[in-house]
Parts: sequence; C-alpha cells; structure tokens
Amino acid sequence: MNQFIQNLVGIGGLTDQVIATDFLISAKAAVRNYAVALTETATPELKATLRQQLNDAIATHEKITNYMMEKGFYHPHDLGEQLQLDLNTADTAINLAQKLQ
Repeated sequence: MNQFIQNLVGIGGLTDQVIATDFLISAKAAVRNYAVALTETATPELKATLRQQLNDAIATHEKITNYMMEKGFYHPHDLGEQLQLDLNTADTAINLAQKLQ
C-alpha cells in the first residue's frame, strides 16, 4: 500500500508494524512447532534436521524482535509502554473499520 493511500485511510506507517507483528507471531509458532516435532521424532537424522530448523527459527525470532524494538513497535521490557502501544493500535484499527463502513 503506498504512503498516500495509507495516510488517506488513516493508518500512516502502521503497515510496517502490522507486518512485523505478524512475522513475529509466525516465528513464535515455528519455534513452538519445531520444539514439539523434535520431541516426537525417533530418528537421529530427522532430530538433527529439526534441531537446526529450531535454531534457525529462534534466530529469526530474535532478529524480528530486535527490529521491532529498534523501530518502537515492541516493548517487551516495559509493560506499560507496550500496553499503550497496543491500545493505540487497537484504536487505529477501530477507527479505520468505522471509516470503511
């Protein structure tokens, strides 16, 4: 979505935050799924492959987290700040939905 359209509908630079948040959620799910799969696997070759996949997923999660923290999209060490950010994002979503009705 180009910047003009984003500003027109009132979401400004929120798109990057939404994409990064979705990516972070997916990375968390991947870590969880690889960990479960690893505990259910019997063959050493498959365990080694899943272990590498798990390590890669953890590294990806860390990169996304660091990016989001640098951009101010994520505040894992300050619950109050994160809550305010989440409330602002929810208000933006509600306002956008009302504009589109």
